[in-house]
Amino acid sequence: MKNPINLAIFASGNGSNFSAIVKAIKQKKIKVRSVILVCDKPEAFVIQRAQKAKIPVVLIRREDFVNRGDFEEGIVQRLKNYKINLIVLAGFMRILSVSFVKLYHNRVMNIHPSLLPDFKGAHAIEDAFKHKPSFTGVTVHFIDEQVDNGPVILQQKVKINKSDSLFLLERRIHALEHKLYPEAIKLFVNAKLKIRAGKVYLG
Repeated sequence: MKNPINLAIFASGNGSNFSAIVKAIKQKKIKVRSVILVCDKPEAFVIQRAQKAKIPVVLIRREDFVNRGDFEEGIVQRLKNYKINLIVLAGFMRILSVSFVKLYHNRVMNIHPSLLPDFKGAHAIEDAFKHKPSFTGVTVHFIDEQVDNGPVILQQKVKINKSDSLFLLERRIHALEHKLYPEAIKLFVNAKLKIRAGKVYLG
């Protein structure tokens, strides 16, 4: 690790990917100096997960700000307080502005439950189940100015079986997410990711 990493995990809901990442950190599979949770929903279950894991929680509600710009500026100020230099989105249900993305260029990761660019959007698993391709999967990528876009860090396939229910497909995809996200973060922390011409190379 060239520089100590202070990690912020953004989440708005249940937080299973949050827990998978924190577990990897506590098992010393990912070496970060500090980690915080940034959450915009006071009722989100992920807050309970963070409290149980003794992870600091930054609760910042959109309703407390006049507009989106002020809301994001509030987030940025809190990130500066913790000297955050890597952000991972783990079910954060807000689209970040172009100015925010540029401020943290190639330092914001996202995970998406499909093989991007296939099945973008909030219902990727349901869409894949409905259209029944042979495979779907999981993508970890850096975000850019477009939704569900940006340089791909890791991708892995999940076979769609004829006998699958939506529940079974979701379970396999989420299990892969919990494996792939910590792996991608570890690559960043260990300075193994190089970006050239909008593509990620391992090295």
